[in-house]
Amino acid sequence: MGKNEKDGLTKLELEIMQVIWKRGASSVVAVQEELEKPLAYTTVQTMLNILHRKGKLKRKLRGRAYEYAAMVTEARALNHAVRDLVDRMFGGSSEELVMSLIKNRQIDAKQIARLTKRLEEEGSGE
Repeated sequence: MGKNEKDGLTKLELEIMQVIWKRGASSVVAVQEELEKPLAYTTVQTMLNILHRKGKLKRKLRGRAYEYAAMVTEARALNHAVRDLVDRMFGGSSEELVMSLIKNRQIDAKQIARLTKRLEEEGSGE
């Protein structure tokens, strides 16, 4: 799928992917019912087809309707979004991202210490 596969997800695409990740393979109607903001059937169908073209979803005909399933994991999509953010906004430097979080009081030393401890604990469990 080339470039499209690497494209990030829009806010609405992410919301739809979150429904699929939570529910598993789903029809247009099932996705439509799970979305917080009500959207027309045709809008949901269009978005699912865009995600299919981007290589984020696969689809299978079930009776007269398609059922859509994730082709990428939530973790992989998150990893891609973070990498894209770091590349675009922080020149590829994850240290600059962390510095920005600290400078803007989004995270403090206690939280960093807690996260470091958590990483050490998770690392020793593998």
